[in-house]
Amino acid sequence: MVFLYISVGYLLGSIPFGLILTRLAGYGDIRAIGSGNIGATNVLRTGNKLLAILTLILDGAKGAAAYLIALKISNDADIAMIAGGAALIGHLFPVWLKFRGGKGVATTLGLLIAAAPTIGVLACVIWLIVAFSFRYSSLSALIAVLCTPFMAWAIYADTHLALLCALCAALVWWRHKENIRRLLRGEEPKIGKKKVAAA
Repeated sequence: MVFLYISVGYLLGSIPFGLILTRLAGYGDIRAIGSGNIGATNVLRTGNKLLAILTLILDGAKGAAAYLIALKISNDADIAMIAGGAALIGHLFPVWLKFRGGKGVATTLGLLIAAAPTIGVLACVIWLIVAFSFRYSSLSALIAVLCTPFMAWAIYADTHLALLCALCAALVWWRHKENIRRLLRGEEPKIGKKKVAAA
């Protein structure tokens, strides 16, 4: 039965909303723009803020929906967290895109807002503070997700939740490895910077 929750969570997470929305709007393949990523930050590089906001919301909703659906049906928070984690895996490695997906920030935040609202909201606040201070989306995401396991333990004292946060943070950091290299070299593009061709 757990396999069913994992499968549904993965399939929900694997829906590439950034790619779908930009194609419907006539921008072509978002993977040929900017960083080549399918997430909201790269969608913003098309110059269409509405599409970027919709991508952010829908990518976040994938993680939240996987968690809430599993919780409603199973009435088991641990199973719901597994389903939410599967949604993140689906977003990062969607079978439809040869397992090349997004970087998981919005999906992680959506999952955490559903599973542990205090942590999810605090992570969003941290993201906003760092983003407004330094104008780097990647740096904001890395710091925000890094804080979540500590917040899970400090606020909820929940080992399973802390482990989920740690897993999400590790995956997000791993998917941002190129961003980390660019940050260290001072070459990371700032929020709102428009790039025409993929690297």
